[in-house]
Amino acid sequence: MEIPTIRGKLTGMAAPEFIEKCLTSLAEATFVRLTLTRPRTPGLQRVLGRLVQLREHPHLSLTFRYPTRDVTKNIPLAEVATWLRGELPANFKGAVLSTTNGDWQLTPKRLILHPPAKRATPPRSHDVVKSRLLDESAQQWLRRLKVSPDKDRQINRYLEIVAPLANDAHTIVDMGCGKGYLTFALWHVLRVKVTGVEQRTELVAAANDLAREIGATGLEFVAGTINSVELPAADALIALHACNTATDDALRRGVALGAKLIVVAPCCHQEVRPQLGKPEPLADVLRHGLMAERMAEWATDGLRVLFLERAGYRTKVIEFVESEHTPKNLMIVGIRERPPLATRENIERFKAFFGIERHALD
Repeated sequence: MEIPTIRGKLTGMAAPEFIEKCLTSLAEATFVRLTLTRPRTPGLQRVLGRLVQLREHPHLSLTFRYPTRDVTKNIPLAEVATWLRGELPANFKGAVLSTTNGDWQLTPKRLILHPPAKRATPPRSHDVVKSRLLDESAQQWLRRLKVSPDKDRQINRYLEIVAPLANDAHTIVDMGCGKGYLTFALWHVLRVKVTGVEQRTELVAAANDLAREIGATGLEFVAGTINSVELPAADALIALHACNTATDDALRRGVALGAKLIVVAPCCHQEVRPQLGKPEPLADVLRHGLMAERMAEWATDGLRVLFLERAGYRTKVIEFVESEHTPKNLMIVGIRERPPLATRENIERFKAFFGIERHALD
């Protein structure tokens, strides 16, 4: 096949021609995939676009790919042209449009037509079948718990992170487990002894009833608080979205239980905010309330990392779920390794810099 080339600078005819061909392929149902490459945004690797059906209307679903996470944005077809004109060439130096008739490659100097890599369009379903840690048998409890699509994605993302870390654990405690979405999920994948701890007795009773109904041997739920519940030694302790200093209670309890693995996703950072000073050269920035609030969150979780390291844990700080689902998406992972990796002096210097006089882990 002869490969024709349409010449033109990216800022001239090439980009508008590329956008027009993208819109035509969407209208004529020949669209396979869109890839935006060589981004100008630091950390962003590329953007992948596919056509999906949402609420009876087609959308262009965009996946912004970063080294450790993906962020998804869905655009109605009526807005695709405007979005593309804003992105090309301002934010991306290249792009590839795959269609059943041919693949168009946009470079900084020209638009090039290649033979089509695929002769058929992919499924338009929004829920593309992909590798999942929860198999079909999990549906019996997922349906009973009325897990929404967004919650389902959160659960699977959680399992992708936590399951490999807890693979050697024999006993796991899930603090403040609520209805038990993640508790059931962890038991389902690892099939070890998992205990969910929840203060609301009606949720505990409902979760235990469901566990017995599905024959979940080793899975149980108990009523109590993070500080008060009686627990044996545990290999792993997990506490997701424990409010304010309840996250610190979970960290302290995990260390006391001798947990080899501690995983927390903090929420509601209230303790440090009233204490936060305005050290130079940050004073001019921290006079803005929103900036001070975010710095207080960062300082709170930074101290938690240092306290964990002082207790002999190697730490990782990662994103739990994409920010479009919840802004509280930071996860702190501690893996026990002796000797301590931080000192009390490290912690006190950190606190002194920000004017923090007290912390729940002191």
